[in-house]
Amino acid sequence: MSLKDQIQFGTCLPHRSDAPIEVAEIRIVAQRAESLGFADLWVTENQLDHNYGLDALTILSYASALTTRIRLGVAVLVMGVHSPISVAHRVASLDYLSGGRVTLGIGIGRENDYVDFQIPLQRRVRRFKESVELMQALWTQPEVTYEGEIFSLKDGVMTQKPVQKPYPPLWFGGSHPQALARAVSLADGWIAGGAQSTADFGESVALLRAALAESGRDPASFAISKRVFVAVADRTDEARKAAQHWFDVVYRQPHLTEVSGVYGTVDEVREQLAAIVALGPTHLLLNPVSDYGAQVEALAEVVGLT
Repeated sequence: MSLKDQIQFGTCLPHRSDAPIEVAEIRIVAQRAESLGFADLWVTENQLDHNYGLDALTILSYASALTTRIRLGVAVLVMGVHSPISVAHRVASLDYLSGGRVTLGIGIGRENDYVDFQIPLQRRVRRFKESVELMQALWTQPEVTYEGEIFSLKDGVMTQKPVQKPYPPLWFGGSHPQALARAVSLADGWIAGGAQSTADFGESVALLRAALAESGRDPASFAISKRVFVAVADRTDEARKAAQHWFDVVYRQPHLTEVSGVYGTVDEVREQLAAIVALGPTHLLLNPVSDYGAQVEALAEVVGLT
């Protein structure tokens, strides 16, 4: 049984790099990923970054115009630095333009996000929860009056609604046990970051499964995913060199090459991904670390799409 027969696989658009991003490569990857049968295309949000990068929802809007079936996702928007009203409208617009293909990943973010954007760090969990509530209200109600501790809105009307009902799937990020509990309580899925080790991911999946059972939620209705930074090459040393460059120069956490990276030949990467699949996710986001055009072909072979 190939990996694609066990879970769904998505891949990434070129969107973050230490070199300028070629628009032609974005187009090639978006259209080829769709024709190969990947489930979705993903980007991250990195507004202030030492790398080249494109706005998450802008690049997804571009990809939506190039494709017709493949889903589009961001993992994750840091809600604390955004107006939930603005995000609600932008996501509803993207869902409409794409014909209902959006998955919205959101998270609380890191402390430096709040410092950089001059947002109070205190009560960031409350800010996050209210952002979710306000967006959901705007997506589903004809007129919204909301009174929270941080956000308020009186008689707000957002006529443009998402195509997906009641709204696009919400996947939460974050690996703290409290973040996992929030995901089970409030979200449609959870996605682990690329920095999380395979071992830690396994522990998180076990905690999620237990929380889902305790809450009475149908586990089949809750997505469990992980971003996997991956490099495929004809030789293992070539693949490791690409992975090391990513974690050294782009990610700036070189120790994660062996902890979180997946690299090697087609067979070696397939074996490593199979070990992650065995931990119980329902979806994996395969994030190439270089040469996206070639990697989307190699990854399709790895998981059995070709």
